Amino acid sequence: MNTVFGFILVLGVLILVHEWGHYIVARLFGVRVDVFSIGFGPRLFGFKRGATDWRVSAIPLGGYVRMAGQDISEVDSGDTVPTGASDELMSKKRWQRALISFAGPAINLIFPIFLLTGFFLLRGEPYPKYNDKPLVILDIQKDSPLVAAGVAKGDRITSLDGVNNPTWGTVETELAKGVVNRSFHLVVDRQGESRSLDVSTAGMQTPDLLFGYPPNTPIVGEADKSQPAYQAGVRRDDVILSINGQSLDNWPAMVEAIQQSDGKPLPILVRRKSQDMQLLVTPKKGQNERGATVWLIGIRPSQEYSFRKVSVSQALASAGRFTWMGTTQVFSVVGKLLTGKLAVKQLQSVVGIANEAGHAVQEGTFAVVSLMAVFSLNLGVMNLLPIPILDGGHILLLSIEGIRRRDFSLAFKERFIQVGLVFLLALFAYVMYNDVVRLLPVHL
Repeated sequence: MNTVFGFILVLGVLILVHEWGHYIVARLFGVRVDVFSIGFGPRLFGFKRGATDWRVSAIPLGGYVRMAGQDISEVDSGDTVPTGASDELMSKKRWQRALISFAGPAINLIFPIFLLTGFFLLRGEPYPKYNDKPLVILDIQKDSPLVAAGVAKGDRITSLDGVNNPTWGTVETELAKGVVNRSFHLVVDRQGESRSLDVSTAGMQTPDLLFGYPPNTPIVGEADKSQPAYQAGVRRDDVILSINGQSLDNWPAMVEAIQQSDGKPLPILVRRKSQDMQLLVTPKKGQNERGATVWLIGIRPSQEYSFRKVSVSQALASAGRFTWMGTTQVFSVVGKLLTGKLAVKQLQSVVGIANEAGHAVQEGTFAVVSLMAVFSLNLGVMNLLPIPILDGGHILLLSIEGIRRRDFSLAFKERFIQVGLVFLLALFAYVMYNDVVRLLPVHL
């Protein structure tokens, strides 16, 4: 039920927003809109207001806006040939038609700013819960100056550059100001004995880890059913307490323990609700998200959040940063796909989206809002790709026609759309197959 509800909520809203972008700009240019549909296929229900039939259709895999006098070669154009009336799409200038096509993806790229700003104002801005914990050293990088200064695991930093009783949130704030060749004045407490020292990040390979990894509790966000952890009994929301007898304070420590296993079976102690369970997991070789071959057990992390009240300007700034970072990441993924650095099978179809949406509903409102923001950015960027049938394909065709100063023939446009449709259907089938296989307990 969570999966169905999450799928309808996430994908339904994003499609509605996307098509609303097309609709608004079409109406702005005086184009009559005959149908506004969420989904494809037969009409299930809806209502008519003015000239527009607002409907929900049977196949929930997208949506469309059917405008009067669309190019007959377009998939969602219907059977009505343009008559040349002034309120028809084909009667408008090419740049206006291009803007109508661009409006859908554009509003998907803008939507996360409004969505996240509203959430941050109502609920607060999220931050990792461990940021409220005192700054106690859990581990130290080998090239950290803390090693030479005699700081050991368990020592507490009671002053950081004049800030008394700093937390891990204090570290995050200070490191955000710059970390390269940065000097800090510290007061370190070990079992009641304090001493002052000065350290610098100069010469560190990863200066962000001057104080080691934060106390990010190893909580399982997802366990791949085809991978060793799930098959050994690890489940979502399990807290991993120790591996091979070594207690774990953070997720990276767990990853390091797995890499040191050399593929040997690992005793793993997990806490599920209030019950501790001992499991035996055997890592296997696989590729991580960076494409490197490592030992894997097939789990992804979850994160515990706290929330702080923010002003309108702070909420807007945070939403803008999230949107900008998310957009650049999507473009990075597209670039890796085009250069072969990322496999197509790692993409997600509606099956994967539904699965993610179901998990998000279980995790709570912030997870759903975050997922909607991420998928909205993906929908916006992907629709701008110059692939026939997508908005980017329409814009490309209109641009070429503008350069030629004449339209392509109907036969060419139909072939252009057909090529794009076949390509997307093949890609969709391949990605969906991989999604289904990932959800099965064992690969076929």
